Amino acid sequence: MLILPVEAVAQNPDIRILRAIYSPETLPSDRFFRFVSNSNTYFITGVPAGMMIAGVAKNDKELIDNAIASIGAAVVNLGITAALKYTVNRARPFEKYPDIIKKTNAGSPSFPSGHTSGAFAAATSISLVYPKWYVIAPSFAYAGLVAYSRMDLGVHYPSDVVAGAVIGAGCAFLTFKISEILLKKQGKGL
Repeated sequence: MLILPVEAVAQNPDIRILRAIYSPETLPSDRFFRFVSNSNTYFITGVPAGMMIAGVAKNDKELIDNAIASIGAAVVNLGITAALKYTVNRARPFEKYPDIIKKTNAGSPSFPSGHTSGAFAAATSISLVYPKWYVIAPSFAYAGLVAYSRMDLGVHYPSDVVAGAVIGAGCAFLTFKISEILLKKQGKGL
């Protein structure tokens, strides 16, 4: 009877799916996915900053509270994601498999995907405070593109991006609920 290490068994579906998405050749789409991946920081910071600036400019307390909740979600997500990255300390696919070549910058450990968790935290956060289809659809479409880009560029496994999406959305939901409770105690609504 052949006994495989747990990591080898768990890793097999991950690398098989990644190899189905990833192409070692330079493709025209790589440039687009690098742009999506690199624009993520602007999405994560720009959305709450824009909300805050608009709230202050309009003297709109609700918009300011929503911006604070979005900033809180980003901060909580960043902390949890960073803690998990260095606790799990998973090697990136390009570090472990010679046929995977990274097509963009990637420095910290692989699990979970920080780009994905940040994008899903921002998308979930703004979707909770503005539950309109024209906010939700583009926010999650963008977050999904960020997640896909990380695999297409060879820097994350599928399980990294799935975990990042769950962590990001979960942090935003938790932060939203805590903000809602705190604002109700103050006699305000979120």
